[in-house]
Amino acid sequence: MLELEQIRGDFPILNTQVHGQPLVYLDNGATMQVPVQVLRAVEEQYAHWQANIHRGIHYLSEQSTVRVEEARKHLARFLNAAAPEEILFTSGTTEGINLVARSFGEAFLHPGDTVVTTEMEHHSNLIPWQEACRRTGAALEIVHLTDRGELDTEEFRRLMALRPKLVAVTCVSNVLGTVNPVEELIAQAHQAGAAVLLDAAQAMRHRVMDVQALDCDFLCFSGHKIMGPTGTGVLYGKRKWLEQMPPVRFGGGMVDEVTARSATWGELPFKFEAGTQNIAGIIGLAAAVSYLEKLGIPEISAREDALLCRGEEGLRAIPGVEVLGSPARRAGAVSFNLKGFHYYDTARLLDQLGIAVRSGHHCAQPLLARLGLTGAVRVTPAFYNTEEEMDALLRGVERVASLAGGLRT
Repeated sequence: MLELEQIRGDFPILNTQVHGQPLVYLDNGATMQVPVQVLRAVEEQYAHWQANIHRGIHYLSEQSTVRVEEARKHLARFLNAAAPEEILFTSGTTEGINLVARSFGEAFLHPGDTVVTTEMEHHSNLIPWQEACRRTGAALEIVHLTDRGELDTEEFRRLMALRPKLVAVTCVSNVLGTVNPVEELIAQAHQAGAAVLLDAAQAMRHRVMDVQALDCDFLCFSGHKIMGPTGTGVLYGKRKWLEQMPPVRFGGGMVDEVTARSATWGELPFKFEAGTQNIAGIIGLAAAVSYLEKLGIPEISAREDALLCRGEEGLRAIPGVEVLGSPARRAGAVSFNLKGFHYYDTARLLDQLGIAVRSGHHCAQPLLARLGLTGAVRVTPAFYNTEEEMDALLRGVERVASLAGGLRT
């Protein structure tokens, strides 16, 4: 059982007033708020240990190196990676996917090969594969959605007959909250000979991510989706792939030997980590993971599911509200439109009531096009939100809906 009052005390920003109203922050799918434990970890690094890592032999450099490598080990345990060397630090999910698309593409994709992704992907798990296929001559195939907003698993199975080189799929839709059957998809993809990349950006608070149990080949997520600093993230990759893949960024820290005409690369994970890392951010990310582990992901997931269910049921009861999708399993997000109102106007009016939601195309334009839309309002509660805040959202939507005539779309 989560101690909500104590938890909310860890997040000072939740006491903020917005337009004279108490803040109701329901945009956690974009960026979560940061607890004081993470703030302190970052501040302590800058205040007491600030130095560059790996290449210095003085005390502060050595201590900072230890702290970063301890963070790597922590993340490896968190994901149950086989070894810390399978954990690469990135600036977020986008960089992780781009790294795989560029490097895997260079090493393994050729004309006539196939990459499979889906209609529900965030642009960050679509555009890199469009570009990888353009560069290599491979074909990109897209798994479409059903009318409920779920993946067409029959179409996925048919596409596996093409023997794709790689399948890239999100664990949870950032618009619909659809939870994909990733274990089933991974097994089918592997049977077809494909490697699998999971975009776990929206899933890390909703299930334990055991990469060995999942048997995924790559997994990416962003620190700021789990209370960590912005500009941090993790790419997990199986050693067998990372050892064969070339680096895509070059410079200090990722080399073994350099001459005026050539260079050789360092060992994993360093060959993929050129330049100075976000040292304090990495340490803050490890602190965020510690916070998650202390609360317990099953407990967090259950709390967020209950809040999301309360919100979805309440939204469906408001005349004029259209909730997007009806997947059998939804986590993290529910999106809607209000008849007669542009989604930006709905979000702006809710903001005037102190309620923060996301509006727009959510970097998922193909998904919205499938639904015949250009955008929507998205609600993404977190475990530190309250039932009263969800009720405030519903009252806010009712108040917007009551405005005479609405604002025509």
